[in-house]
Amino acid sequence: MKFNKFMIKPSNFFHSLKKKTIFLDPNNSDGYEIQEREKLNIILSPSLYWVKKVTLPIKYVRDVKKLLPSLFEEILPTGNYSYTAYKVENEFFIFAYEDKLILDTFSKCGILPSSVAGIYFAQSELQGIDGAVNINETQSIYVRDDIVVLVPCCWIEETGDLDLADLKLSKHKVSLQQYAHIVDNSSLYKIGAILVVLVFLLLTEIIMTDKKTEELLEKNSEIFSSYKLKPTMFQNSSMLKKYTKIHKTQTEIREYISYILRFKLQGSESLLELKIEKSTLSAKFSNSSNATLSRMKKMFKAKKVKNKLTMKDKTLSLEIKL
Repeated sequence: MKFNKFMIKPSNFFHSLKKKTIFLDPNNSDGYEIQEREKLNIILSPSLYWVKKVTLPIKYVRDVKKLLPSLFEEILPTGNYSYTAYKVENEFFIFAYEDKLILDTFSKCGILPSSVAGIYFAQSELQGIDGAVNINETQSIYVRDDIVVLVPCCWIEETGDLDLADLKLSKHKVSLQQYAHIVDNSSLYKIGAILVVLVFLLLTEIIMTDKKTEELLEKNSEIFSSYKLKPTMFQNSSMLKKYTKIHKTQTEIREYISYILRFKLQGSESLLELKIEKSTLSAKFSNSSNATLSRMKKMFKAKKVKNKLTMKDKTLSLEIKL
């Protein structure tokens, strides 16, 4: 580590610094009191990242990371994103974040990069909170479906303010691009040594990992090709909604026609006409009586089918909107 005028032994200097944990949110820019020579562990608000919980047929986190851009393609606004993930039991928590947005928030809140000891997601550190807690006068966080979410205070009843004093941080640190200058020399040496070991271990598996990834992507392409799917999940979701609606309408048409054909007519009564035009199913019955009109009303009421029944010159007319 370089200093402009003075040289202080890194080990003695950084060991003397106190570490404080804070919750960083852009709306709290005036709410941080940072003491001189104080090191910060920063927990990022959900407003500073995107997160999903997914289940994938993949064993290792390092394999999942190669797929992260495609897993977020449907929801991310335009920007330059970094991605990371970690595994909890059989599920992966995957993240996308903008390094520049986080660093700009540091600057906005008066936080010097040199005072940062570590950065963490609220998702990994606050998943165990009980109920909802305030982070400022207008916002609260709580856990919904295992995801830490940020909501206006008026949406939910809080149980108190967020207290980070006794929080034990996880191992899931966030890495930012152009961020290595925050770490002291001692930490850099340790990280370098760990990286050398990891590179050595990973080299023995890299060929198999690439092969598995290629097989997974190939299977994905085969599925899309076999079922003539669209290139993106957004297009496929739209297509699914379209055909689901068509299926629902056709099912209803079959049910309504079945009700009409199974309806018992009396004496000389007969079905004159049954047709579908645009979004209306219609039928006409000849030689009908008021008793038949009443029975048909009761039947459709019991089936909870909205309809319009009229009688004119012993001709009973039925209309059902589809």
